[in-house]
Amino acid sequence: MSASPHSDHHISARMTFFLALCCGLIVANLYYSQPLAGPISQALNMSPESAGLIVTLTQIGYVIGLLLVVPLADLVENRKLILAMLALSIVAVLGAALADNAVLFLTASLLIGVGAVAVQVIVPLAAHLASEERRGQVVGNVMSGLMFGIMLARPVSSFITDLYNWHAVFVFSAVVMLLLGVAIRVLLPPRAPRATLSYGSLLASMGGLALHTPILQRRAFYQAMMFGAFSLFWTTTPLLLAGPAFNLSQSGIALFALAGVAGAVSAPLAGRVADAGWTRSATLCAMLLAIGSFAITLLLPLGSTTSLMLLVLAAVLLDFGVSANVVLGQRAIYGLSADLRSRLNGLYMATFFVGGAIGSAVGVWGYAHGGWLTAALLGGSMPALALFVLWLVEPKTEATATLSTSVD
Repeated sequence: MSASPHSDHHISARMTFFLALCCGLIVANLYYSQPLAGPISQALNMSPESAGLIVTLTQIGYVIGLLLVVPLADLVENRKLILAMLALSIVAVLGAALADNAVLFLTASLLIGVGAVAVQVIVPLAAHLASEERRGQVVGNVMSGLMFGIMLARPVSSFITDLYNWHAVFVFSAVVMLLLGVAIRVLLPPRAPRATLSYGSLLASMGGLALHTPILQRRAFYQAMMFGAFSLFWTTTPLLLAGPAFNLSQSGIALFALAGVAGAVSAPLAGRVADAGWTRSATLCAMLLAIGSFAITLLLPLGSTTSLMLLVLAAVLLDFGVSANVVLGQRAIYGLSADLRSRLNGLYMATFFVGGAIGSAVGVWGYAHGGWLTAALLGGSMPALALFVLWLVEPKTEATATLSTSVD
């Protein structure tokens, strides 16, 4: 545990809200471009098949940051690390705003992903500040802010693009990051971890954690499949809604994306359920919701008002299930060891964001070659595989996990 004077397990409601707000505003950078894949790819002369790279490279950058930057939170003062990542984010989003070719924009997208890992320094910090009996609740509340950021980023970017252009979205982001950096510098307490490992040793220790922590392996795989389905859905539905079946404008797509915000309410609920010891049952429900969300979109032919309503319902159910599952996983791994928390979190997040990157790429490919039917079948198969593995390997009791490695 940190020697910081702020690690006395007292975190106020105001600080919890501030951390949730920080997470939401920062993580939004990962998703501003998601509903704009079509307009951006056209402006930069990218092929329809390569449009998925706009989202995929951002997620790859995020994975790189999770593996190489987030572990530093177990070694260096957390507030300084968060501010450094915000500075990188400002440079990256300005690069995206000024991009006039695909190479420059995709490079900026990669760096946007790296900078956004600041949220994964903030979430373990919240867990560090919370008591054991309230850890799931606090993490769930902070994660609800993160999930609101993910879900609101899409409609915000669509509305701004409709009013101005897609370049303005990234200028807006740069201003928000600058103001947030000032607020973090003033309001966020410092946290100096007690680890004395070198950076190389810190990274090397993650191999042992990945190989010898079964609960981390299981939870990371479950969320990789869930988040892959989530990314597939939100990368392909804007293409579907803008296409001939629905012919929606960017504002119409933004209104559709707002429906998914309702799913964020599951994060604090999942934290409370996990604190009560019902992680396995809640995980099962989350996976069934994700599978069912894709299934209901295939009940009617596309193009009617009713089929659009089914897509809206699918968005809510999918976001509800994915939001709940990520918090259930975090509650499980954060209870393993306070001194390893950032490394465990980095491995957990990196694994499931690889799933997200795969989901985005596969979704665009499936939609380009087989329409929504192919994309929906691919999306539903991912949580179905997670459900199969859960029944196969997950302990049948709701027992608390323990760390099975001695890595420092």
